[in-house]
Amino acid sequence: MSNPQAAPKAPPKYRPLTFGVTRAEVREQPDGAQYVRAEQPLDAHAQRMSDRLIHWAREAPDRTFIAQRVRTADGKTGDWRHVTYAQALDAARRIGQALLDRGLSQERPVVVLSDNGIDHALLALGCIYAGVPFSPASPAYSTISKDYGKLRHVVDTLTPGLIWAEDGDRYGAAIAAVAPQGCEVAVSRHADHAHLKGHASTAFADLLATEPTPAVDAAQAATGPDTIVKFLFTSGSTKLPKAVINTNRMWCANQQQMRQSMPVLAEEPPVLIDWLPWNHTFGGNHNVGLVLNNGGTLYIDEGKPTPALMHETLRNLREIAPTLYFNVPTGFEAIANAMKSDAELRRNFLSRVKMFFYAGAALAQPVWDSLFESEEAEIGERIVMTSGLGMTESSPYGLFVTSPNVKAGDLGLPTPGLELKLVPIDGKLEIRYRGPNITPGYWRGPEATAEAFDEEGFFCTGDAVTWIDLDDKHQGLRFDGRIAEDFKLATGTFVSVGPLRGRVIAGGAPFVQDVVITGLNRKEVGALIFPTPAVRSLVDLPADAPMSEVLKQHAVLQKFQSLVTDLSLTATGSANRVARLMLLAEPPSIDKGEVTDKGSINQRAVLKERDALVQALYDETPGNIVIKPGVNL
Repeated sequence: MSNPQAAPKAPPKYRPLTFGVTRAEVREQPDGAQYVRAEQPLDAHAQRMSDRLIHWAREAPDRTFIAQRVRTADGKTGDWRHVTYAQALDAARRIGQALLDRGLSQERPVVVLSDNGIDHALLALGCIYAGVPFSPASPAYSTISKDYGKLRHVVDTLTPGLIWAEDGDRYGAAIAAVAPQGCEVAVSRHADHAHLKGHASTAFADLLATEPTPAVDAAQAATGPDTIVKFLFTSGSTKLPKAVINTNRMWCANQQQMRQSMPVLAEEPPVLIDWLPWNHTFGGNHNVGLVLNNGGTLYIDEGKPTPALMHETLRNLREIAPTLYFNVPTGFEAIANAMKSDAELRRNFLSRVKMFFYAGAALAQPVWDSLFESEEAEIGERIVMTSGLGMTESSPYGLFVTSPNVKAGDLGLPTPGLELKLVPIDGKLEIRYRGPNITPGYWRGPEATAEAFDEEGFFCTGDAVTWIDLDDKHQGLRFDGRIAEDFKLATGTFVSVGPLRGRVIAGGAPFVQDVVITGLNRKEVGALIFPTPAVRSLVDLPADAPMSEVLKQHAVLQKFQSLVTDLSLTATGSANRVARLMLLAEPPSIDKGEVTDKGSINQRAVLKERDALVQALYDETPGNIVIKPGVNL
């Protein structure tokens, strides 16, 4: 008697989400190059981002544009302060007038040193309105850096006429170190800091109190698609950071591209609670632009996906229910862990969110599974986890997934109006961009600009991709690593770093923060692993025990030996077999370019700065613990 067949498992139910681009036109050339574009064209859109502010100030004057918790006397965050669209436009005109009065221009722009905040947002709007470019520099360049080298490079490149900081106490030393002679300094708080003496300083309140005249509205009317809105600096992974020119054309076109690829943006004004830094294109262009273009509301999250600040993010998510939510993988991992036991968080956070979006690194499968489990238990359906591909030079939105059936690494298809060129290089396909959302180049960097574009005007990204399904290219592309990171072993075997790095992070979850793959001109692949604070849960040590001591404990070593053994057993050859690994107690350094303040690792910088550890990994230098597969510890 045969057993009855088990009933087929029902497909998962997702909260409804429409995908705007699901089909592409692909043209292949005899030399192997492929040209890819969405089937639909780019629709008409605004020509200036300031027009969107004016539009929403007229259509929804009392709607909150931006909100931030007020700091109490003891430094804690209190109730929310709201700024409406009408108030934002009024502030933009006042600040814009103040900038014009100072004769600021693209040759003498504004440099912003501080974190996300209301004053930061209003100053940026004033710049946009008056046609004066601004540049938000990474706060880490001022607050973590010891030599202010990258901040000095930013200032030297831009020659600003005004430098603004939220807090004179926090940023005074950095300003004193880099501010050019005659450059005005504006500060929101603590303008009397000792370091600021000798610099012409202005209170931010004075900028905001300036009475607007017809001149500022004339300046707004004189801006156009090619007006430079801002300069965003690259991470400077291999060289000093480059100033990416961001124009109205780029930003406006990209926002329309997002709207067509993500129709959810047109369904209702988006509500975001977001921490992503505005000196990065993800937070500053993608998310702030998404809110401003679509008349939404942005709640500034002063938390971050770190042990010290994640509690603030969770507090905000218990109170603010977003309609869309964006984060990096470490943020989603912390939220997934918290939702397992936090009913209030699950109830509010999942109440009306229609889409999750991650970028910046690989999202481990256990994190996806945990999120789905909490969602199905709380609301009876899953929230689609989306992703895509972009970069500072593309404003940043470029590709977006085509269906809810997303797997780690899936990128989807190009957004309308963006043409892709896939070029065979060393056995991989480099993806290149051409379209209205692509930068015209780097400010005061003609050589770098010339190197960045090919003979057809496509921007060379250095990212590698592959088709999800060669027989159905409408499913789109998936990430295949960075071409510059890939290398050959001494045997001549080519190692594809991106996919292998993803395997290590996924296999080591939740104990692997990031990994750097080694093996150039060696006989086998190795890995340097930055562990997460979760490794402390494996041992019985005081909470303040140094990480170097934690990593020596037997339970930790056993856990990572299991990881390297599993990776070895599932490898298909020497190119994806991790033969040895080392745990790093010292986190990656921003000063040395090993990591950005958004948390993205720089493989090449880590390998350069930690060459001695790479040597020790292979030479098994005494004092350094090298973990190998199948070796009892």
